[in-house]
Amino acid sequence: MNNNTEALLDRPQAASDWYVEAVEHLLGTVQKLSLARTLDDITAIVRHAARELTGADGASFVLRDNGFCYYADEEAIAPLWKGKRFPMETCVSGWVMLNRQPAVIQDIYDDPRIPASAYRPTFVKSMAMVPIRSLDPVGAIGTYWATQRITRPEEIRLLQALADSTSVAMENVQLVAGLEQKVAERTARLQMLNEELDSFSHSVSHDLRTPLRHVDGFVNLLQQLESGRLSPKGREYLKLISNSTASMGRLIENLLEFSRMSRKELQPGPVDMNALVAEAWQELEPERHGRHLSWRAAEMPGVNGDRAMLKQVWLNLLANAIKYTGRREHAEIEAGATQNQGEVEFFVKDNGAGFDMQFAGKLFGVFQRLHLKEEFDGTGIGLANVRRIVTRHGGRIRAIGEKDHGATFFFSLPAK
Repeated sequence: MNNNTEALLDRPQAASDWYVEAVEHLLGTVQKLSLARTLDDITAIVRHAARELTGADGASFVLRDNGFCYYADEEAIAPLWKGKRFPMETCVSGWVMLNRQPAVIQDIYDDPRIPASAYRPTFVKSMAMVPIRSLDPVGAIGTYWATQRITRPEEIRLLQALADSTSVAMENVQLVAGLEQKVAERTARLQMLNEELDSFSHSVSHDLRTPLRHVDGFVNLLQQLESGRLSPKGREYLKLISNSTASMGRLIENLLEFSRMSRKELQPGPVDMNALVAEAWQELEPERHGRHLSWRAAEMPGVNGDRAMLKQVWLNLLANAIKYTGRREHAEIEAGATQNQGEVEFFVKDNGAGFDMQFAGKLFGVFQRLHLKEEFDGTGIGLANVRRIVTRHGGRIRAIGEKDHGATFFFSLPAK
């Protein structure tokens, strides 16, 4: 656009061409506003676009500020009022916001809304101003000329469209700022919770394990020194205490591992899942020693992930399969994978005790158990740890089963 806008508008064809060009310019400006992320970005875009659309000698971006008009930004051939505040009732931008309508002024010295003394030191002779948001204006966009001229309706429509787009952009910036603030607050809360978790882990590690070791130590001394004077019932009680302290020790260790797993930094890299499953199965040989077990492992694709953490996933799932098939004369355990678009889903299937699907939602919670401790030993932390590891890898975990007819546990990971 240029400074001959008024002359162009007097020639029909030229006016048509100008309007098409102006609309295209406006559309480009709207696109820029949609990408703006700060108020400074918005004011810079708008002040320049207002001049370009109307061929003005100056433009200002005014914000409503607690009963004042704050001239936040400007672009002009000479300084105007950038950074200054004026009462709403004393300036034309305030009139525009209070009356929720544009102001078109051909001669600033012949309009009662204009404080002539304020404009006399400036280059301004004519002006046009539109509100930013019509229903509840939050500001105004002003355009100024060094000569007297009549601002045409087409120009006002363009300015008002620019102002309406500016309103949307300002709301978006406020929304993004609000979301960023919420993210920052949530991050701070998570940091605080992690620090509390570290403190808790230290407490578990020291304050709980130390007295537990004392209890276990004195039980062993009693068994060694006083077992001959204890009744069979007394020796049975000591054995129960010893077993309980051992169980408590395992629970504490599992809790510590669960805590460490949430804070441990991922060390991603290529993982050969076939080798990892074979390795995990081999390490579980003591748990399956002397058992008649049918074991099958299908070919699996590789993934990217933390090898040590993914090994814990396989160890937990395979150990559970071995444990819950313990009462089967012919136990069957199978591992495999299916590849879908964008992810690989691995599974461990067994023909063991299974579970009731109505309680499936409890499987992956801390301390959640679907079987009595007398039936199958465990702390109820293993599957919670599996879910945490899989989730940290960007995957999902689920299970299907039927009571007394086995279970299948699935976990998905992004494809390599």
